[in-house]
Amino acid sequence: MKINVGKSDRIIRIILALVLFSLFFFLEGNLKYLALIGIIPLVTAFIKFCPLYTLFGISTCKIK
Repeated sequence: MKINVGKSDRIIRIILALVLFSLFFFLEGNLKYLALIGIIPLVTAFIKFCPLYTLFGISTCKIK
């Protein structure tokens, strides 16, 4: 896996994950489990790799 997620992108992904996880407390019924989608940006932020970026040829990482 080649690193393709830069520092600012990682910060945005972590904030997005926290926002999605907070929905777990505000939604009711089975809809609150949609907040678990926040796992995706959190994992991609920590491993510094996004499969969709590879598919589209995007890289926000400054290191080539």
